[in-house]
Order: sequence, then structure tokens, then C-alpha cells
Amino acid sequence: MPEFSDSVEQISISGIREVFEAAGEDAINLGLGQPDFPTPEHARQAAVDAIESGAADGYTSNKGTLELREAIVEKHKRDEGFTVDPEDVIATAGGSEALHLAMEAHVDPGDEVLMPDPGFVSYDALTKLAGGESVPVPLRDDLTLSPAAVEDRITDDTAAFVVNSPANPTGTVADEADIRAFARIADEHDVLCISDEVYAQMVFDGTHYSPYEFASSDNVVVVGACSKTYSMTGWRLGWVTGSTERMERMLRVHQYVQACASAPAQYAAEAALSGPQEPVAEMNAAFERRRDLVVDGLEDAGLACPRPAGAFYAMPEVPEGFVDEVIDRGVVVVPGEAFGEHGAGHARISYATGEEELKAALEIVADAAAAVR
Repeated sequence: MPEFSDSVEQISISGIREVFEAAGEDAINLGLGQPDFPTPEHARQAAVDAIESGAADGYTSNKGTLELREAIVEKHKRDEGFTVDPEDVIATAGGSEALHLAMEAHVDPGDEVLMPDPGFVSYDALTKLAGGESVPVPLRDDLTLSPAAVEDRITDDTAAFVVNSPANPTGTVADEADIRAFARIADEHDVLCISDEVYAQMVFDGTHYSPYEFASSDNVVVVGACSKTYSMTGWRLGWVTGSTERMERMLRVHQYVQACASAPAQYAAEAALSGPQEPVAEMNAAFERRRDLVVDGLEDAGLACPRPAGAFYAMPEVPEGFVDEVIDRGVVVVPGEAFGEHGAGHARISYATGEEELKAALEIVADAAAAVR
């Protein structure tokens, strides 16, 4: 049998998936990074209309429909206050493909990519698939990423660093000073900042800022998606934006691996982005209530946890044996080491599930914590 590539042999099945497979069918799942709300009706209907009219039957432009790209431009202007050209936007198969394009277009074999640790599992895998080397950057005690820690690890081999705010798996939101510092680092060190902003609209405390707002060079690319904000994980619709030169290189990759994002999903995303935003506000209000419920429950169980300011994750410190114990008792959580070596001693808890389930799960969490102490 032919041998496999070195790059694919460096990665493995996600530790998150392994946890799911180990859990019982009746377990309460606090491991899933997926909102438990329906996709807004007007987005669904836009896809139905496009299918029934035949508008979604064929390929779109490689970059996506102009109308969708214009809606993405308006979203960034409305929510982040910066302007991009619709020609400098590529619609992708979810935020994951957008990250893949950014890595493939900018990382050579042996190049280093700095990333938060603990951080989203795809950063390390996509770096390795591009032939690069991952450089983990430990977080502060409050689980935020320090610009100084990033800057200290930049070498002549550094191609890029990743910023993720609001963050998965920690739920932290970077403040303006840190985001300005990340933009400065990209400018002064002439390295790419890949800003993963798929949770940008899910902020409870503080304000979301993008390094793109503050950079004086073109060394920032922004990854976005409809997946979390509009509860559209299954639609697989994201995007990447940056300078014309960078987008042209990413388009070279996109046109061969994907051709274009799913046409029905593009019509749904356009409607979600440009239509009524009340569903987003309703989901965020529910997530904030759940955040408070979870953090208070963890504290009552004696588990220290920085209060998440965004997304829908909490990452408490946990005693040894806690994750196995809580899974055995019927609640799925993800061990912190699934997100990097510095995640050890923590667990990620998703509160993208109903409040009654969360209350029941928190009772089990408290019992499990007491059992392993």
C-alpha cells in the first residue's frame, strides 16, 4: 500500500470527537460547539426560494455571489466599523475552509505559526497540513492571549500568528489595547495576523475589536462565518477578507479545493446578514443567562473559572480525574488538553444547551468534582 504524506501523519482525529464517541446515548452534551437554536426563518426561506427558482442550481463566482459579498462588507461596516471591497471577500465552506486558505497561501514548509494554547483545534492541524510548525503561546491566568507573549516568540521563521476573540475554548474577549498591540506586531514584524472572528457578535461584556481596524499594513486577514451567530453550523458558510494581493493568493487555493461555497447556503447567508438581526439578540441574551448559570454553578462546586465575556464556552480549572468522572456520570465535557498542552488541568464546557439540562448537568458536575477531590 502506498505510504501516506508526512503532513497528514502529523495530525489525528480531534480529541473532541473522541469524547463524544465515548459518551453514552443519554448523556447531557456540554461538549458541542453548536448553538441549539434554529437558523432564522428568513435565512431558511431565502435558500428555499433560491432552490425553487433554480437560482441555486449552478456554480456561483469562485468568490461567491456579489450580493453575499456585499452583505459581508456591510456586516463589517455595521459591526466592526471597517470597510473592505466586495472583490476582496471570498465566501468559503465555513470558517474552517477560510482558515485553511489563509494557512495554505502564507505558510511554507518549516515556517512557524504562533497560536493560543489552549486554542481552537484546527489551528494546529491546518498549520501542519500546510507544512508549517505550530508554536503554542500559553495564555494569561485570565485565559486571554498576551501580545507580549506572542511578540517574544516571533523569530525569522515566523509566518503568522493567530488571534481569536471571542475565543474558543475559553470564552474570553480581548480588550482594545491588546487588539491594537496585535495589529502593531503584525505591522512592525511584517508577519501575518490571522484574526478568527467567527464569534464576533457573541459578546456579553466589553466590546469586540478587530486587528484589521488598527493595522497600517495589509498584514491582517479576517475570518468570519454565519455558523455560530446565526446558528448555521450545518450550512457551512464562512468567509475570509484582506488585501487584494492576499485574496488573490487565497483564491488560487479555493478555486481548486472548493470551486465555490454551496449556492443555497450563500443565499441563506446573504439573508441572515442583511435581514432582521433580532434572532441574534435573542440568542445572545439566552447565552448570557446560561453563562451566568454555569459560572455560578461551577463556583458553587468549587471550580474556579474566569467569567467568559463572549462565545458560549467556559473553561474551569478541574481536579485530576474530573473529566473521566463526569463523563462516567453522564455529562460530556471536553478535556482541556484537547486544545493544547497548556489546557491540561482545565475542561471546556459548552452552554449551548437548554437551561434545565444545564441545571441537571451542574448537579452532576458538583458531585463529580467532590468525588475526585
